[in-house]
Amino acid sequence: MPFRLGLAVALVFLLGLVGVPAMSAGPDGSAAPAVPVASVLPTAAGDDPHLWLEDVLGEPALDWVRERNAESQAVLTAPPLFGELKAQMLEVLNDRQRIPSVRRIGDQLYNFWQDADHQRGLWRRTTLDEYRRAEPRWETVLDLDALGAAEGENWVWKGASCLPPTGGDAAWTRCLLHLSRGGADAVVLREFDLQQRAFVPGGFSLPEAKSDVAWLSRDELLVGTDFGPGSLTDSGYPRVIRRWRRGSPLAEAPVVFEAQRSDVSASAWVDHTPGHLRVGLSRSIDFYRSEDFLWQDEAAARPAGRLQHLDKPADASLSFHDDWVLMSLRSALPAPDAAGGSHPAGSLLVARAADLLAGRPRWQALFTPTATRSLDGWTWTRTRLLLTVLDNVATQVEELRWEPPAAGAPPTEGRWARQPLALPGPGTLSLAALHDPHRRDDPLAEHYLISYTDFLTPDSLMLGRTGATVRELLKQRARHFDAAGMRVEQRFATSRDGTRVPYFVVWPAGAQADGRNPTLLYGYGGFEVSMQPWYSAAFGKAWYQRGGVLVVANIRGGGEFGPAWHQAAVKAHKQRSYDDFIAVAEDLVRSGVTEPKRLGIMGGSNGGLLVGAAVTQRPDLFGAVVCQVPLLDMRRYHLLLAGASWMAEYGNPDLPQEWDWIRRYSPYQQLRPGVAYPRLLVTTSTRDDRVHPGHARKMVARLRELGAPVLYYENIEGGHGGAADNAQRAHLMALEYSYLWMQLGGGR
Repeated sequence: MPFRLGLAVALVFLLGLVGVPAMSAGPDGSAAPAVPVASVLPTAAGDDPHLWLEDVLGEPALDWVRERNAESQAVLTAPPLFGELKAQMLEVLNDRQRIPSVRRIGDQLYNFWQDADHQRGLWRRTTLDEYRRAEPRWETVLDLDALGAAEGENWVWKGASCLPPTGGDAAWTRCLLHLSRGGADAVVLREFDLQQRAFVPGGFSLPEAKSDVAWLSRDELLVGTDFGPGSLTDSGYPRVIRRWRRGSPLAEAPVVFEAQRSDVSASAWVDHTPGHLRVGLSRSIDFYRSEDFLWQDEAAARPAGRLQHLDKPADASLSFHDDWVLMSLRSALPAPDAAGGSHPAGSLLVARAADLLAGRPRWQALFTPTATRSLDGWTWTRTRLLLTVLDNVATQVEELRWEPPAAGAPPTEGRWARQPLALPGPGTLSLAALHDPHRRDDPLAEHYLISYTDFLTPDSLMLGRTGATVRELLKQRARHFDAAGMRVEQRFATSRDGTRVPYFVVWPAGAQADGRNPTLLYGYGGFEVSMQPWYSAAFGKAWYQRGGVLVVANIRGGGEFGPAWHQAAVKAHKQRSYDDFIAVAEDLVRSGVTEPKRLGIMGGSNGGLLVGAAVTQRPDLFGAVVCQVPLLDMRRYHLLLAGASWMAEYGNPDLPQEWDWIRRYSPYQQLRPGVAYPRLLVTTSTRDDRVHPGHARKMVARLRELGAPVLYYENIEGGHGGAADNAQRAHLMALEYSYLWMQLGGGR
């Protein structure tokens, strides 16, 4: 990723808070040439005059950052609008009535919370009965502000890995807390006692690294971390997994598994479900392919060669639940039937876990995609499987249950029955089961949380139960803007190759298609990540209520229509993502939604690459560009931080044939003298250890070298999310909206 999950998390933050010359349709519907592809400057490190800016903490580079920050803030904070925007953003972010997201650990619900009084945040817990109340009583488990002050660290919360009850324990007692300095992906791990609400003296701890850990037992961990030279992959993630026993030196812990240096990572997981103890080890060959093993006898540290290999396609993923195993397909799999058919890519299959381990799985299809329907995700209760499905980018939910065969009938006569659930829509639904598989007397075994939102409907959180049609409303987010008179449309643009590309248009009250609306086009288009409707109080206050139109493009490279939609725009075909995005922009102009000088684009991470490619190919089409934590120098991306892990998405620029694909869209290489670029706003974070800040720095330096207008802001903290606390987020968001109104709305 951008690791896939990490990218999704970053997107939640960004959204909820806020070759040969190509021919494409111009703004007036006529044929207009794209900017010709450049073939010079720079193609290798030795040709790059701005390479020194890749020295993240080098004083000359930081001096350059400080100068650019001062210049940009002087421009963007000058309008009176900035102060108003910042206050509104801070109010939204610190709203005490927003829904606390929860995770069940034992009998309690845990939440991480930030507000004006707790800028770094509280890890806290409550019961379900209390959570039902409008004002629950919360028990603080860890105060991150107090911890940081006491230790002189700028800690940022990155989660907890907790040990289920084992070996006779009746309660969850131990966790490994993931603490980041300034928001980086690399974390410090420290053992924490949930009952005492304190760190364990002399407990397990790991220094700052991109570690992978799993509890084997109360006194043993499976650990992947930076053990020294040769222990990391080219992507900077763990290559070696060791079995670490409490009280013994980590350096002496036996190696149980190794990946190859060219792999993305090695990882481990443990399923502690009673009667189904499983230990899994995996090597991620690339971002989409893996080789998986089960270590059935966890009592002895077997050499890796004796692990049981799990037979699956390399690009399929497996997950276990009690007696069952699910397999999600990214490519077609032949079906063992007389007709010689196959399960298409995007299918979800199920088999008995024992049959898979015996080498004779009988896979059954639980979900088969169609032209408009794709699988978005799933969650298990004790006895039911809940599927979330996208149909033309609107979520639906199905509940599946296993109906065993009649007594004496062959096992093949059992079937999975399904029931569509009547839930709010069209919009975005997400589910999370509350089932604790470690308790056979679990009163919440069949309960799950359901959240719903769309562009105009604040988030709601409901409690559901399998087999029931009535759901309990637990929480409802407050309305932060007046949606009266607003409307949402789903439209389709035609891309360069004839593909229909859907997009959403969110109209403010009273807006008409007069060609003059300030319009912001958002996109991502990578790593099979779907852009689904979301409610944004920040957009409401800063954009909609001031007359701005929001457009969200569902371009290829994303996951809105399953693996095929993603795979249509990877490697040699990545340009299709940019063709789709440009086609949506042209459609907005052609249909009278806006005009180029009032059309802005925004994207982060891979989306930053998207808007960078779009503006270098069609600078005439946009009046503003917000480019957040971006990839931009695609000649060197694989050499910077986690970049090598993304070559399955973009290709390897060290291979001449693949560099020939990449150079045609790489924004840094495609900047050319004599082109009238709109003024860009490029943002990043010094502490982003996923997408290197050198991408953003060098792009801005090159624009300045060309005499092009550009603004730059680099937050010292924040990691890949761009900010470490609500005050930093509010400031960054206010800068972005101030810029957008300055560029697109006459500074109103």
